[in-house]
Amino acid sequence: MAAALSRALKLPGKKGSELGEYDPLTQADSEDESEEDDLVLNYPRNGLGRDNCLGAGSSKLRGSRSGRLVMAKDEGQEDEDEEEDEWRERLPNKSRPDRDDMKGVQYWSHRDSGRDRDGDDRGGSGGGSGLGVLSAEAEEKRMRMKHAVRSAFFLVPLVCAMLLVLLCAFLIPCRKGELEKKLQWEIVLGVAGGVNPPPLALWDVDGDSVEDVFLGVTEWTNDTHPTQGNKIFSTVALSAVSGLVLWRRVMHESVKYIQCGLQFSSQSTPVVLIIGKSVIMAVNGTTGKNFWTVSLKNIVSQAVLLPDLQGDSVPDLLIATLPADEASDLSLTLISGLTGAKLGHPVPFNLTGQGRLIGPLLHETPLGAYFILFGLGNVEAISVRDIYIKATGKMPLTQALRRRDPGWDELKKTNSSFINIYRGAESAEFLLPLVAGLGNNKNSLDTVTNLNSSKSDWVLVYGSTKLSVLRQRDIRKEWTFNSSELHCQPVPGHFNDDRVLDLFIQHAANGIMQVQIVDGAQGKLLWSADFVCPGLKLESSAISTSTGQSAFLFWASEPIRAQRNTTNPTVAPGVAAAQPLIRKLFLLHPAYPTILLELISTTDTAVTSAVSYHEHQKDAFYIIVSSRPTAGSEPGAQVIKSMSLRTAISKGKIVRLGESNKPGDPVKPGAYEVNKFFRRLTFKQQ
Repeated sequence: MAAALSRALKLPGKKGSELGEYDPLTQADSEDESEEDDLVLNYPRNGLGRDNCLGAGSSKLRGSRSGRLVMAKDEGQEDEDEEEDEWRERLPNKSRPDRDDMKGVQYWSHRDSGRDRDGDDRGGSGGGSGLGVLSAEAEEKRMRMKHAVRSAFFLVPLVCAMLLVLLCAFLIPCRKGELEKKLQWEIVLGVAGGVNPPPLALWDVDGDSVEDVFLGVTEWTNDTHPTQGNKIFSTVALSAVSGLVLWRRVMHESVKYIQCGLQFSSQSTPVVLIIGKSVIMAVNGTTGKNFWTVSLKNIVSQAVLLPDLQGDSVPDLLIATLPADEASDLSLTLISGLTGAKLGHPVPFNLTGQGRLIGPLLHETPLGAYFILFGLGNVEAISVRDIYIKATGKMPLTQALRRRDPGWDELKKTNSSFINIYRGAESAEFLLPLVAGLGNNKNSLDTVTNLNSSKSDWVLVYGSTKLSVLRQRDIRKEWTFNSSELHCQPVPGHFNDDRVLDLFIQHAANGIMQVQIVDGAQGKLLWSADFVCPGLKLESSAISTSTGQSAFLFWASEPIRAQRNTTNPTVAPGVAAAQPLIRKLFLLHPAYPTILLELISTTDTAVTSAVSYHEHQKDAFYIIVSSRPTAGSEPGAQVIKSMSLRTAISKGKIVRLGESNKPGDPVKPGAYEVNKFFRRLTFKQQ
């Protein structure tokens, strides 16, 4: 009877002892000597126990004893033996004493139900081979590890992002400030002297993305020489970052021109061209070592970059010299850009004119034909094809020389290869391409720069007082502007918003220098101001800015109008202003035409300058070569200075021009507004 009742009470679908399963037979109290035991059955509520087999762990039993079965010992002995055999099959690793210990009352808790699958025996019922759940301690460790991994996945990217922000916010600006500080330097190199200013050129040759400085230097020596006296001539390359000497090339004569940008191939090092009075030398821009040298006589111009004439994929050169025979006025010589060899012989020309040497300049017509513009007082044009045929006696080989432009050929004079560009009673003083930024570093042999310059209109100054723009398509004057005598060539730049280049000009007379800006579209006066003459003739510079307009840099002394508004003027206009001691560098921006920024003031005499752009910093660096007075009768020292324009602007002094406070006049801008505008101003490449 007991056996039958025991079988009836067993849960269906369960074979073997699983963790959390309750078997009334195994829980019977075998040590009770009474013939009858009570069986207390713990039925689950709502069909499921509080800790059912659906979850990990055993079911909790609510009584002190899980059940009590009253039976006779002799009647239930056989059934107990059968149950023991069944437990022996389920637990093959258990010995009989262990199985005997399992009889009686056992309490199953959640902690005992989480045994590992490896069957660790901790004195209880042990883990079986059924569901194989993890122990609570292992589960806790696993959860801690899971949380740690999740935290790591969150914190590591956060820390990296913070480090990146710190790097961008602190380290990069510090390096930028250090670079700006390094790019500003001043050194004394050689002595100043001579009528012509020393040659100056810019080009990056050390790969730091900053244009380095090349300068002709004259130095004194105690040694005497029959032909050279006590002077040493050289070309020096200076690092734009620190002003240190990269290399020095000693010359046998004074250096007249330095030109950079010639490339033998796309992967080759930059080539620097050094031109003296009777020699042209091509050197390695990085080391100063010589590539080739060619000897000529009486060189009077810098080299002109030509298209490839020989088919060696290297641009060739043209240079003007004085001919050996006095019957001719000028000779043009072709030189191989790769080897320096002369291409044929010099071609002499009788120009029948007198005055300043114009050019030579390269011009490409709309149909791709190449012409050389040059002259003495007058301006003539001759095709590169005709020059090549006269120099070599051969027909041109390359496609660049075979192209012809019928429109330009019709302009040739009868029985002549010349085309008249300008011929008049007044001598031509200047002829330059109408290209922005050309005057900032006009000694470049870069192909792209020369290509833009060879397709533009021209600015013509003739009679010293007349300014015109010539259209390249038909060689007609666009307009003419009458001015006082110009002592420097005009500087193209954008003053108004019509996207047409305007012209910055300056002229001096009676101790007063007048600065003007002429509209490039119509030839009208846009801006004018008078200054005390600084006692020097130095070309101005126009620099493109982030506003789309240009900033103009020029040297002068005190503005005349500003002095008239002061009670105690330091210099009387037109009297003591002829030789002022203080020379100032001013910056004019079209956004505030009545305001100038005084960048620097010095007693040195600036003789030449150039502008170097730094694309990463959106800044421009002004390179100045000055003559600094020395004690006694010795010549002044030659000083080279590099100055950041943005730094100079931040420290600049505001100078107001002719502002009035009459009713109805525009309100003059305040100092805060002006400083805010200029501090945000950046520069860019033309």
